Amino acid sequence: MRSLLLLAFLSFVPFAFAQKQLAHSPRIVNAKTVYFQNTTGSDAVGSEALAELKKWRKYQVVADKSKADLVFLLSADPYKGGNIEYSGGQTGSIDDNGHVQEDRVPNYTKASPTRHAYLAVIDPKTGENLWSDEHLWGGLLTGFNSVGARLIRELESQMKH
Repeated sequence: MRSLLLLAFLSFVPFAFAQKQLAHSPRIVNAKTVYFQNTTGSDAVGSEALAELKKWRKYQVVADKSKADLVFLLSADPYKGGNIEYSGGQTGSIDDNGHVQEDRVPNYTKASPTRHAYLAVIDPKTGENLWSDEHLWGGLLTGFNSVGARLIRELESQMKH
């Protein structure tokens, strides 16, 4: 039992270390401008995250993606594509470029029972995910609209260490 716990701990340590190392990427540290994109479907969540990003004052937020050193993508799905359900009930997926692919047979088990928000820091030239994290979305204790701001603070915290 003890060795199983040790193995579980050791398998987590490299992941946690790698995540913190990614936050120290020279492309993230040296960037001056960011384009903020909110695809969560919640204006309130996006507004709080953007306010936190501006409060941090590390980056200048630009309105033109082509003029940004980084893209901060706040979404309800991980960066490598997400699942969607059409209003008629048909399911599908959407890739990073916004292209929608319908499932041949609807699959209603794609959505997870809990909601998370994801923040990805993306190199706009290559599309490479330089850093990402997720956080449970909503609730009385965590704040209904604070998930994006929490993710911005997590990135800021990791960059300080």
